[in-house]
Amino acid sequence: MVRFVEGPVRVSVPATSANLGPGFDSLGLALDLRDRLEAQVLPDGLDVEVQGAGADAVPLDESHLVVKAMRAGFEELGGQPTGLRLSCTNVIPHARGLGSSSAAIVGGLVLARALVVDGDALLGDDALFRVAARLEGHPDNVAPALYGGFVVSGSDDGEFYAVESPVDPQVTAVVFVPPTGVSTELARGLLPATVPHADAAADAGRTALLVAALAGRPDQLWRGTRDYLHQDYRRAAMPESLALVDRLRAEGVAAVVSGAGPTVLAFCGWPEAASADALLAHAPEGWAAHHLTVDHDGAGLA
Repeated sequence: MVRFVEGPVRVSVPATSANLGPGFDSLGLALDLRDRLEAQVLPDGLDVEVQGAGADAVPLDESHLVVKAMRAGFEELGGQPTGLRLSCTNVIPHARGLGSSSAAIVGGLVLARALVVDGDALLGDDALFRVAARLEGHPDNVAPALYGGFVVSGSDDGEFYAVESPVDPQVTAVVFVPPTGVSTELARGLLPATVPHADAAADAGRTALLVAALAGRPDQLWRGTRDYLHQDYRRAAMPESLALVDRLRAEGVAAVVSGAGPTVLAFCGWPEAASADALLAHAPEGWAAHHLTVDHDGAGLA
């Protein structure tokens, strides 16, 4: 019979940026911008409190994404608690392409595991990752949210996998966050069913180069982040974002749409790259801009 710990548990989980240009649905990077969650088993009922990003929009009942993830985690761990209290302090913006839903899913699963006695032994990281990927539907954001760093992920015949890959310690990023979001469903709906073979081949080459560039050749990030498969098709949904990408890339900056957008991510940090301060000055009026390091810790107890 499953046993629950007494008192509250606290976890934090990082933002993530998927695709990074050519690595569509396969590459993801954790960034040091963290949501913080606290939960406790109660005798009965459900009490959900949200502060920060999304506080005025997310539900405060069983349909809250963190609660749904916790329920899925408890099922894997052997049983549901009699009641729950959940408090979320969110800083990852919603519907901006920075992995807010993946942070909620991974955070909820890690919370559930932490609330169960011997939860780590019952649900290890790899098993938890597979549950998270099933809930999200694809692994490119949940993988770095859980493991941290830079992760290559995908699925074979319905079986999800994730492989961590090195990141040059010099590499950081500036993210430009617009005031309004774009839903992932809308962004995906703009993609064609097929693409020219030449574009697919070019994208495969740039993806391989991007992995090498992040690992130790940041001077190749501008070339390695060139995308042929998805960004231009999404221009109608986020014209200001793609215009910013175009301007930055014209100046030699390795800039991409973050995930499904509309946030723009630009790599910096190595000596030949534009400085973070210079990049921050490119933020369009009304946009937020943040200089972020790569998060290597992933989700865990806070």
